[in-house]
Amino acid sequence: MTYTLSVLVENQFGVLARVAGMFSGRGFNIDTLNVAPTHDPEVSRITVVVNGDDKVLDQIIKQLRKLVNVVEVSDFREGQSVDRELVLVKLAVDSASRAELIQICDIFRAKIINVNPENIVVEITGDDGKINAFLGLLENFEILDLARTGRLALRR
Repeated sequence: MTYTLSVLVENQFGVLARVAGMFSGRGFNIDTLNVAPTHDPEVSRITVVVNGDDKVLDQIIKQLRKLVNVVEVSDFREGQSVDRELVLVKLAVDSASRAELIQICDIFRAKIINVNPENIVVEITGDDGKINAFLGLLENFEILDLARTGRLALRR
C-alpha cells in the first residue's frame, strides 16, 4: 500500500537530514520526497510517499513524531487530500514527430515550455494516473531527460 505523509517541521538547519536519517536508519524506503517552505517562514512541509502495510506506517509516524523540530505529522488516506506532481520532460523531435507530440500535449493540457529544432521541453502537472498515462504515450518518442518533483499534497 502507498501512503502519503505530510510532515511539518521547524525551518532549521539539519531537520531534513534527521528525517531522512530516520527512514534509512530503520530500513524504510522513501518513494518520493518533497520539501518546501509553507506560508509561515518558520515552518517547512516535507511530503513523503512510502510503501508498506499499516504496521510500517504506524511505526514511521511514531518515529517521526519523536524527532526534534517535527511540529506535526499527518497521514493522508485515500480521498482525504488533493495531490499533484510536476514533471519536466525533454524529448527529441523531428518535423514528422513534432505535430504528434503537440497533439498529445493538447489532450493532456501539458505546456510546451521550450522548443529547439531537435527537441521540445514539456511541463505537465497532475495526479499519478494522469502523469503515468502521459508518460506512457511518450514511449514512442526518445526521452532525452526527465525530472519529477514527487507528490505534493494538502488535506481537503
